[in-house]
Amino acid sequence: MGGGLSFILPLILLAGMMFFMTRSQKKQQNERQTLLDAMKVGDGVVTIGGLHGVISEIDADKRTVLIDCEGIILEFDRAAIKTVKPGTIVTNDNDVTVVETEETIVEEPTTSENDETKE
Repeated sequence: MGGGLSFILPLILLAGMMFFMTRSQKKQQNERQTLLDAMKVGDGVVTIGGLHGVISEIDADKRTVLIDCEGIILEFDRAAIKTVKPGTIVTNDNDVTVVETEETIVEEPTTSENDETKE
């Protein structure tokens, strides 16, 4: 009976390690899928090849993204996106805030040496 226990214990440990490893992988896959689903136009991305750009269009049917790399538009599969950085969307605001500053001019009295000697 002692020999059977020494065989079962490593088997249980191995099964436990495999369970936790697959659980970790599934968690990473879910996080990646959430990241890819949250992509939107204007987000900065880095591809698995190291190309940096900004998303200009997302095609959900073909599961591709168009990336603007300094004026060059490239089409990539969504799976080729490694990281996503939330973009900053610049909006034009027609309301202009005018800040007025009041300038105070201080004049220093000018005296000449000639005026002082005459008195």
